[in-house]
Amino acid sequence: MKNLNPKWVYLMTLSLVWGSSFILIKKSLLGLNAYQLGALRTIISGVILIVVGFNQLKTIPKSKWKWLLVSGLLGSFIPAFFFAIAETEIDSAIVSILNSLVPLNTLLLGLAIFKITSTKRQIIGVLIGFIGTAILILKGSELNPSQNYLYAGFVIASTIMYAANVNIIKRYLQDVKPLAIAAGNYVFITIPALIILIFSNFFSSETFNKPAFGNALLYVTILSVFGTAMAKVLYFKLVQLSTPVFASSVTYIMPIIALGWGILDGEAFSFIQALAALLILVGVYLSNRTK
Repeated sequence: MKNLNPKWVYLMTLSLVWGSSFILIKKSLLGLNAYQLGALRTIISGVILIVVGFNQLKTIPKSKWKWLLVSGLLGSFIPAFFFAIAETEIDSAIVSILNSLVPLNTLLLGLAIFKITSTKRQIIGVLIGFIGTAILILKGSELNPSQNYLYAGFVIASTIMYAANVNIIKRYLQDVKPLAIAAGNYVFITIPALIILIFSNFFSSETFNKPAFGNALLYVTILSVFGTAMAKVLYFKLVQLSTPVFASSVTYIMPIIALGWGILDGEAFSFIQALAALLILVGVYLSNRTK
């Protein structure tokens, strides 16, 4: 245990927490629409992070605030809605699999825009993980032919935003404390989320009288506290401890967790998908190797 690298602890913890987020989104949508879910998730997370990290906000240099705004929009605000919209048409496990495109996009954006170098071994690791992801997607489409994969565009767009965000954090917010980054993000996006919630028909008898409304609030609260507020701080710390590619590799392990929840919830899973999951783990290992 003495030789256990902290970044692997962060990676596995985040994989478990975020891998469970997709089933929580699915269950929350039984009593809320996608805009209500995205707004509530942002508001609850924002209140927690701003209260807990209020004193940390004073430590943020003025020059960093513009990057916190961009980071908040790309890494939290827009994806919170896009993932909820996607899961109105696509199974939670499939959404988590599509989310595995983040490391590939992180590598490509890092090389093309942010000039962050990666080794050949890391590139090979990302590509192997991407192959595993592709197999999972193709097999998932066979098992669920009725799903509307046009909604996968919302997930793919989110992976590009996540990739840009992780590179922004590594390049421009490396010296800012993780809790300060998380709280600073939500300073900008909590009020817009409240405005969306007001106009989403949330405060109406129609919403409050839904049979699944109470359970949906419980699920979105768990999602916000653990899957967003706590996980954001852990993720920013992981980015600072490791490389952008390694940090984004959390999205390779998440589908395995999400598929496990999917099986428990009655979603189909095959032997080929298990082999694809193994490929993903190999990709994570290689992407962590710097030599």
